[in-house]
Amino acid sequence: MNRPEPIEPGPGQESVWDYPRPAIAEPTGAHVLIEHRGKRIAETRRAVRVLETSHPPQYYIPPDDIAAGAWRRPAAREPARFH
Repeated sequence: MNRPEPIEPGPGQESVWDYPRPAIAEPTGAHVLIEHRGKRIAETRRAVRVLETSHPPQYYIPPDDIAAGAWRRPAAREPARFH
């Protein structure tokens, strides 16, 4: 298996190759805003950022910071959907 060649990050950027393995989850005070078709879906400064080597960061948002009615619970074995 060939490992991709890392690209040197520019100023103010992070490299996914510098992220740890195993993954870590860390609170972040960053302002996370999700909008879809002009509607605010979620906004928080209480997100949790997950970092793992060679993967882009993932952000988990507290349910209380997601707009009411923006998502529904999936039926068994169905992925969550925004509407």
